[in-house]
Amino acid sequence: MTAAPAAFLDRDGVLIEDCGYPHRPEDLKLTPGAAAAVRRMNRGGYRTVIVTNQSGVARGLFTEERMHAFNALLIEALAEQGAVIDAVYACPFHADAVEARYRHPDHPDRKPNPGMLLRAIAEHHLDPARSFIIGDQPTDLEAGRRAGVKGYLFAGGDLDAFVHDTVDL
Repeated sequence: MTAAPAAFLDRDGVLIEDCGYPHRPEDLKLTPGAAAAVRRMNRGGYRTVIVTNQSGVARGLFTEERMHAFNALLIEALAEQGAVIDAVYACPFHADAVEARYRHPDHPDRKPNPGMLLRAIAEHHLDPARSFIIGDQPTDLEAGRRAGVKGYLFAGGDLDAFVHDTVDL
């Protein structure tokens, strides 16, 4: 079986507007062109994988269950527009966690560390050499670099136009 290429996507600031620790249904606002961009990647044969740091869990702002429910809501909102997300990896760990179980000085999954990408590559038989990550922070691109994945920095605007103009699908 040939490994598939993947489009790794940061969540807050890339797929959805970053309103500061989004976790409630009313916080779910897709960025312009998000669904069209994911559809474009789906049509291009890319597996789409969300990789997101979620320190709001560690900081006690919301529960891990709320985070999973919000991610499910995002997947559903994209699916309603014909855009398929294949997997979600979220890191609730942070060095300053208020709850001990989420406290870690440098968790392997927390970007810029590549843990989420490496797990996705292994679990979904993905080809890092043909994959890329789109993030809105240098830490996203650093995680990609450490996983052997090309990175693109998204500064906002229309995500589909960015993918069309920047990424060679």
